[in-house]
Amino acid sequence: MELFLLNQKHTLAILRTHERYNFITSLLNPASKFSFRCLQTIETSQNPYKEPFSSATNLPDSLLVEKIAFNLKHGNVNSLLSYQLRLNPSVIVDVLCRCNGDLQLGQRFIDSLVLKGTNFKHSSVSLSAMIHVFVRSRRLSDAQALILRMIRRSGVSRVEVVEALVSSTCGNCGTNNLVFDLLIRTYVQARKLREGTEAFRILRSKAYFVSINACNSLLGGLVKIGWIELAWEVHREVVKSGIELNVYTLNIMVNALCKDGKFGDVKSFLSEMEGNGVYADMVTCNTLIGAYCREGLLEEAFEIMNSMADKGLKPSLFTYNAIINGLCKKGRYARAKEILIEMLNVGLSPDTTTYNTLLVESCRRDNLSEAEQIFGEMLRQGVAPDLVSFSSLIAVFSRSRHLDQALVYFRDMKKFGLVPDNVTYTVLMHGYCRNGNVLEALKIRDEMLEQGCVLDVVAYNTILNGLCKEKMLTAADNLFNEMLERGALPDFYTFTTLIHGHCQDGNMTKALSLFGMMTQRNVKPDIVAYNTLIDGFCKVGEMEKASELWDGMISRKIFPNHITYGILINAYCSVGHVSEAFRLWDVMIEKGIKPTLVTCNTVIKGYCRSGDSSKADEFLGRMIAKGVAPDHISYNTLINGLLREDNTDKAFLWINKMEKDGLLPDIITYNVVMNGFCRQGRMQEAELVLRKMIEKGINPDRSTYTALINGHVTQDNLNEAFRFHDEMLQRGFVPDDVEQGMKFMGQRERGQNPSFEWKRPPSRVDARGEEASAADPSGRPGSIVLRN
Repeated sequence: MELFLLNQKHTLAILRTHERYNFITSLLNPASKFSFRCLQTIETSQNPYKEPFSSATNLPDSLLVEKIAFNLKHGNVNSLLSYQLRLNPSVIVDVLCRCNGDLQLGQRFIDSLVLKGTNFKHSSVSLSAMIHVFVRSRRLSDAQALILRMIRRSGVSRVEVVEALVSSTCGNCGTNNLVFDLLIRTYVQARKLREGTEAFRILRSKAYFVSINACNSLLGGLVKIGWIELAWEVHREVVKSGIELNVYTLNIMVNALCKDGKFGDVKSFLSEMEGNGVYADMVTCNTLIGAYCREGLLEEAFEIMNSMADKGLKPSLFTYNAIINGLCKKGRYARAKEILIEMLNVGLSPDTTTYNTLLVESCRRDNLSEAEQIFGEMLRQGVAPDLVSFSSLIAVFSRSRHLDQALVYFRDMKKFGLVPDNVTYTVLMHGYCRNGNVLEALKIRDEMLEQGCVLDVVAYNTILNGLCKEKMLTAADNLFNEMLERGALPDFYTFTTLIHGHCQDGNMTKALSLFGMMTQRNVKPDIVAYNTLIDGFCKVGEMEKASELWDGMISRKIFPNHITYGILINAYCSVGHVSEAFRLWDVMIEKGIKPTLVTCNTVIKGYCRSGDSSKADEFLGRMIAKGVAPDHISYNTLINGLLREDNTDKAFLWINKMEKDGLLPDIITYNVVMNGFCRQGRMQEAELVLRKMIEKGINPDRSTYTALINGHVTQDNLNEAFRFHDEMLQRGFVPDDVEQGMKFMGQRERGQNPSFEWKRPPSRVDARGEEASAADPSGRPGSIVLRN
């Protein structure tokens, strides 16, 4: 019996050995139909989840594919995990092909085994095989994720991507042209427009079909980023390939024509599309109307709008909003309001955009009552205001110095459930700074930070500008440091504001340090920055440093403008270097730079200061001949120069000319003439000028009395000097400080002859081209100084 059992076990062992041999040989011959049957026999005779022989790591790829396929068919998902480490792109492709078109098996394989391998490196072919499975299973988002993964692989060309997708359509995996559509769309969504165009051309060269929807996606993406020429190239290829166009294609290409400003080609293109059976729709009309309005071509916009009825179309809310916006941009606010009424009459309800367009325009015009009227109408119509609405109102009331009302709208905004943003806070801070209330602006800044808003460069620049205007430069420097610490990058305006502030304060060392920091941070200075620095050094009398900056500016290929020349010409005149000023004037004219009135006045002053009023006279004549209209400063400067050289007759000729040109003599003109007579001791004529001045309704000022007092003192006519002094005090004019008045009274009581002289400040032209004080030395600015 024992011998029988032993022989039976031996026989069974031999049979099992032969079964394994037959199984292995059958696997080495994939054509054999025995393989799966043999495998099934063995697996059913043992534990289905236990490896019957060698571990998975030692299996050849062909055997691994068979085992994975078998487990998939029998739902043995858990056993698949043991094969994960052995997967490679070739195995994945073979397994998906062995699924024999069974999409459920393919998805099960990808979901349970392939996608769980996070560190697995796919090839374009393996990714492509999975993409086809997902597309055929209508799992388009998953397919697109894999396409995105494929096109982002480094070193993979468009040709390789397309070849992979094409090759995966062979055999049992099936084909679907939707894969190619999805490829083009993915390139567009990934903003790889050039690559998408290349892929489209490769597909067309291989005669693969690309739908019009995918083509439209590519065309729309190209037009959106402004690659109009390339869009037209693709459009021509689409037409040439015979792909049927639709109205979306038409609208995309009409938008391309509008973006390119080729409005003249629109009609011919529409006619061409109509020949292909594609007709303009509402979107086409609105696209054209919006483009025409943006370009200010309102007549053309109205023509399209009026023709819509012939096409069976009705203007929409978008249509009316575009027209209203176009009219407001052209300053035709009244007509825009008429369109609003027309819009209401045809039964269309205006939206927030409609009212905001009108509100912004009324605020731009600083029309407070109109802005409030529009806002009120907006509320009555049940249209909810947004941040733009409130920010516009806050801005206009802040600008108009009605900060109380601006704060009312700021609080009302919160009642509407709106949270102020950076723009709103910045607008309010600008209002406070504009009104000189920087401390309140800083409180708004603190609230802004408490609300979680991040101050951007515009917000910082707003406060910095306010601090510099109020000469709070230490606070400005601290805020600038805070700006750097918070990671806000200073821009050109930041540096220019601080440089101008320190230049105005005379701190040129700090200004120059900021200029250096500006260049180190690759913020390129422009002509305004250089003008500011040159003006600052001119004001402190450092003409050599100003010249160095001039040379440095030109070396950077930044060339001086009329303001730059004006600053230096004025500065050289002020320090008595008149010849250098005239040299610069000649250079400016040679360069073809048209001088401003301020610069012309500076030249007149230069001639007069050099004692050559005849040339100043000649220059003013040439200036008028060339169409540069002189102002009061021009005439007064020349008249003063002529009178200083005792050329009274010529001076009065210019006064008459001044009156003929519609410029009535002002207080400075009368003071100049009076001062001239007083210097010559012609006190009767001086008093006649005084009476004429009063008859003309011009009240004498402190300069007037100073000239008369000095004139009478010079003539030893103290009684008249005291009389005018008393009249001066009665009119409320006193010397610049109490001490001067006390000295005068003390000298009068001691019987001494006091006299006054006029101390004039140097006029200057600042970096913005504005004359900071009158060029005339007898004008209002200045001070009375007692001569001992």
